[in-house]
Amino acid sequence: MLLGGTVAGSWSSPEEWEQLLVASRFKAVTAPFNCRTPAGEIDAYCAIARRHRVVIAEAGVWRNLLDPDPALAAENLAFAKGQLALADARGIPCCVNIVGTASPAGWDAADRSNFTPETYEHIVALIREIIDEVKPFRAFYCIEPMPWMVPDSPEAYLQLIRDVDRPQFAAHMDFVNMINCPRRYLDAEGFIEKCFRLLGPHIRSTHIKDTRMHPTRLTATLEECSPGEGSLDYERVLRIIDEYLPADAPVLLEHMNSFEEYAAAYDYVAERAARAGIAI
Repeated sequence: MLLGGTVAGSWSSPEEWEQLLVASRFKAVTAPFNCRTPAGEIDAYCAIARRHRVVIAEAGVWRNLLDPDPALAAENLAFAKGQLALADARGIPCCVNIVGTASPAGWDAADRSNFTPETYEHIVALIREIIDEVKPFRAFYCIEPMPWMVPDSPEAYLQLIRDVDRPQFAAHMDFVNMINCPRRYLDAEGFIEKCFRLLGPHIRSTHIKDTRMHPTRLTATLEECSPGEGSLDYERVLRIIDEYLPADAPVLLEHMNSFEEYAAAYDYVAERAARAGIAI
């Protein structure tokens, strides 16, 4: 696997980003640019990645296509199309977003409407529209699973893939986001194995992190955390990833708050990979 993440820190030029990239030790990264970045600047970032044999694995959308404001929803849809076109032009395999929500509470909020048949039909139609208009042949549009949105299980993801019915729609794996109840938490590694067994051929990028839950509080609260700060058996998790994904699959750390936190998480995962005999 190609272990990496988002390059953290402050930079004002591709050259400054290059220094952070080298220090990160990452072999796969999220794109440090988007479809509104000047072409020459994108060229510079891509050249740096090639020079250091680093894969730019994801172009993120991270916009709410179901925004209750129609004007914002339309703007976000246009950005999603732009990001998929950028990914295809630059050979970035995964253009990723969440499905979004009509909730006024925020773009990634839990809401009653998230699982209605009408919302599901709208999600399928939007994904088809994005792919059909852009017509990518190298990049795949993917949806990151969420605890309270479609898809919230590997079975739901497979159904979404069948319903969208487009060859350039694939899977983004975030197993922690789908560990959304105590039953899954208490057999987390078994659940993670099922995720990769069912979705493995469709996966274009994977996010890794950890999860924890207080063992005795009667109201269950699941909390995302950095690898090594939760309950996951990371040697087993990495063996699962290694079994079901190709050797050059991008596996990205996410949601750390600083360069130092990413470095600590990288060290932990790299050490567990070494114990498991897995090359990163």
